[in-house]
Amino acid sequence: MDDTLYGSRDKRGDWKPSKLLKYPPVFIWPAKPAAFLKWFFGYPGYLLPWNVLYAAIGTMLWLYATPSMQTMKTLAPGWIAYLLLRNAVLVLLFFGLFHLRLYMQKQQGTRFKYNGKWPSTNNSAFLFGNQTVDNVIWTFAGAVPLWTAFEVLTLWAFANGIIPYVDFDEHPVYCTVIMLLIPAFRDLHFYLVHRLIHWPPLYHTVHKLHHNNVNPGPWSGLAMHPVEHLLYFSGVLIHWIVPSNPIHAVFHLTHLALAPAPGHVGFDKIVIGEDSAIDTHAYDHYLHHKFFECNYADGVIPLDKWFGTFHDGSKEAEDRMNKRFMERAKKYAEKQARRSQASG
Repeated sequence: MDDTLYGSRDKRGDWKPSKLLKYPPVFIWPAKPAAFLKWFFGYPGYLLPWNVLYAAIGTMLWLYATPSMQTMKTLAPGWIAYLLLRNAVLVLLFFGLFHLRLYMQKQQGTRFKYNGKWPSTNNSAFLFGNQTVDNVIWTFAGAVPLWTAFEVLTLWAFANGIIPYVDFDEHPVYCTVIMLLIPAFRDLHFYLVHRLIHWPPLYHTVHKLHHNNVNPGPWSGLAMHPVEHLLYFSGVLIHWIVPSNPIHAVFHLTHLALAPAPGHVGFDKIVIGEDSAIDTHAYDHYLHHKFFECNYADGVIPLDKWFGTFHDGSKEAEDRMNKRFMERAKKYAEKQARRSQASG
């Protein structure tokens, strides 16, 4: 596929899509039910390709790769270690496939790659100076154990009747609706956590580690400070409050764990044939890594649009962002001047 048919490349070798970002026809008035249904069931859309994939993987994990509820009534090292190993293998395979095809084999070169450069191999911001090595270490040392910890505690709580349980066979409609709402809730939770960790004290001590990846790759997705991992995976605690089935919690955590790979992959499309490709929907979050203070959300709810931080990839959006930066810098300078006068 010729990426110049879908976007343009600048003198630095960076590529951007010609199609501007926009939110789906959900929170609009007057409502457009036909457009909504086309987006919800169509391709690409709400369900396809990614949410159905994560739901399928989560369901398979629950049915065939999770201990019985009877086993999980007791916090025993055996089944806890099993879940830790299961999750590590899943991450290795899922993230590794993206990295192998796009960054090791480089099967499509830099076609559809936002940043024309490859991950850093001599940068002091990363462990051992290597971006990929750094990202892999933080993923397996922090993300996988903390994901597993949330899963273990949640499934143990379900097994012991500590949190409200709903049977899928008895309430199929309700349980299906919960499954469908999980990605939307994830978007809301991610936005709230994301804005919190961009608060300067938390940004410099916690979130900066993730933002070292200005040119992200798939392994950058879960390369976070352990405090950020705690906040990020805490979204599953909604199932401690809202009556749910264990499959909801497993799907929710699977979504949290796997979605960062395509979300940080660094390519707009994964080419699978001469005239076919899979959209990654990674451009909005790539812009966040590039500019730091835009596109905090990543999905259905137009939170960035409502709060004035949406960047659709246009020059106008960049100008608005720069104006916001200048106004904030001006206010900060005025505040510092007043403090200086008061102390003088």
